[in-house]
Amino acid sequence: MNATGRGGDQVIVADSLVKNYELNGITVEALRGMSLTVARGEFTAVAGPSGSGKSTFLHLVGCLDVPTSGSVTVGGRDTGSLSKRELAALRRETIGFIFQAYNLIPVLTAVENVSFPLVLLGEGARAAREKSRAMLESVGLPGMDDRRPKEMSGGQQQRVAIARALVKKPAIILADEPTANLDSKTAREILELMADLNAREGTTFVFSTHDRLVMDFARRLVSLRDGVVESEATR
Repeated sequence: MNATGRGGDQVIVADSLVKNYELNGITVEALRGMSLTVARGEFTAVAGPSGSGKSTFLHLVGCLDVPTSGSVTVGGRDTGSLSKRELAALRRETIGFIFQAYNLIPVLTAVENVSFPLVLLGEGARAAREKSRAMLESVGLPGMDDRRPKEMSGGQQQRVAIARALVKKPAIILADEPTANLDSKTAREILELMADLNAREGTTFVFSTHDRLVMDFARRLVSLRDGVVESEATR
């Protein structure tokens, strides 16, 4: 492998990942043999210019796509050996997602959006709502349970998205360009929140980003170029 984690339990192991896409009869090579491991509790940014493969990497780790070749192991499970149902269960139980576009359900309130993953896991409605309220408070949104996305600012919506990702206490949070739609002050507040949650809960965070602020917050910075790891640094 051409890049490794810092040691300890490895929650993500990507080995020789290749991902090709067909676009108008042309093969686009998004990843060209990328290898990377991430240890439990890391706060890692995967950075690079557009087209470097960082979002593709997150999609493969998040079981939203499958590699052309190579392997991905998440939480000790080889994703290539899992059925569609098993992959869906792995996503529900082990991984939380934070997207740059928030991806909140417009017709649901904040507490309903946060509760949604718990409902999918079979949690009772009352217990799910109580946990979701507590999580909204923990991300700085007390009293906003009944607000719908259109009634909230971008920063508030991103906090709801973070609460939704964290409420099921996943081992891994994958954040794809989470500050892209935020002003610098709000972006810093969001990153401080995630760093604090990482420190308190021990949740593994992996970001894809081209935002210098995210890179500065990360304790490990992995730089991609042309679908492979170009360099990495640990603070």
